[in-house]
Amino acid sequence: MRKELLEVFDNTFPERDYIIEIVNPEFTSVCPKTGLPDFGTITVTYVPDKVCIELKSLKYYFLDFRNAGIFYENVTNTILDDLVAVSQPREMTVKSEWKARGGITETVTVTHSGRKA
Repeated sequence: MRKELLEVFDNTFPERDYIIEIVNPEFTSVCPKTGLPDFGTITVTYVPDKVCIELKSLKYYFLDFRNAGIFYENVTNTILDDLVAVSQPREMTVKSEWKARGGITETVTVTHSGRKA
């Protein structure tokens, strides 16, 4: 997706570890096999370092997936890679929870640990 949509702002408290949790309960993408829509919840949890993720830009970044044919695992890993690239957090986890299709649900969780020694 287009990570250039993502914006950040300075963290006012970079000396402190604190957790930010962002939940998007209306995430959509498209199954690359069937072309049918996939619906899920994306939860981003992170400990910021020097910057924080700006929410309006994140909303538009998420919308960029709406018509993309992409597997759940790729969605989750792509979001993590893009968010880490723009924000360089101390830690970040992205969890995608997908609505049932054919009676099966799936949850994908990926984590980045960028702690400095």
